[in-house]
Amino acid sequence: MRVVFFGTPAFAVPSLAALIDVGFEVPLVVTQPDRPVGRSGRPRRSPVGEVALEKGIPTEKPERLRGNEPFLQRLAAAQPDAVAVVAYGKLLPGEILELPPLGCVNVHASLLPRHRGASPIAAALLAGDRETGVVTMRIVPELDAGPIYLARSVSIGAREDAEALSVRLAREGAELLVETLRALEAGTVEPRPQAGDPTLTHPIRREDARVNWDEPAVAIERRRRAFTPWPGLHTFLDGERVKLLDLEVDRDTAAVREPGTVWLEGNDAKAAAGRGTTLSLLRVQREGRKPVSGAELLRGLPALPDRFESG
Repeated sequence: MRVVFFGTPAFAVPSLAALIDVGFEVPLVVTQPDRPVGRSGRPRRSPVGEVALEKGIPTEKPERLRGNEPFLQRLAAAQPDAVAVVAYGKLLPGEILELPPLGCVNVHASLLPRHRGASPIAAALLAGDRETGVVTMRIVPELDAGPIYLARSVSIGAREDAEALSVRLAREGAELLVETLRALEAGTVEPRPQAGDPTLTHPIRREDARVNWDEPAVAIERRRRAFTPWPGLHTFLDGERVKLLDLEVDRDTAAVREPGTVWLEGNDAKAAAGRGTTLSLLRVQREGRKPVSGAELLRGLPALPDRFESG
């Protein structure tokens, strides 16, 4: 079975590796163009592009798909039986969807129709979901609206962040993709329509990770987990950015101070949040400095209580 693979970030790497490991023929990998990364601004291959290079698989990095005749000819020449898409980063136009005899299969990191869109893992954490999962679906022109082949549920740990959850879902998604493609090849699976009302997610912006101290502690702690590792929950103290690397909701302390106020209780750093709730500041990092405990940060301030700036 010949499978062309579309994918870009680290989340997609286990799926590509699984296809290769179980013996599917991957004649072509399609990934996003190399992008500038870091302070040097040097273009860097995507994680999927790195794997394709290592495995010696021909790779295409088109800036656009729709109306790109040379790319479409290259794709058709690969003669795929199916196309697998995992976090590629662009919608596939109709001329690609209609090309492979067994269709185009997408791995999506939520139990659709909940959390359609670009950031399903962060959305599940922000919503306080106790369970999420992965599905494989047949791709249709509408975003994440296709019928479902297979689904697998995953429980979310009480303190699990997006980075850790992404690793688990990527592994589950890779297994589900192989299972789906084998079933399509054997003719033993039929997609079923999505059931229920969809919810939509949006691309994550850097400003989404700035703390609004009027929010309750539970919501702020969910933001920390949802925005780890990027863009990273942060606030400002006297005009200086402070990353909040680890937080814990303090269910024993009711805050009677203005939201954003910080103080010490013995060796514990506390911050007042909205609705009379409190957070314990476990690990923080001032801009350009090493991570420290919240208590170490507060002991270095001129006076306490002080106050974080609200977003």
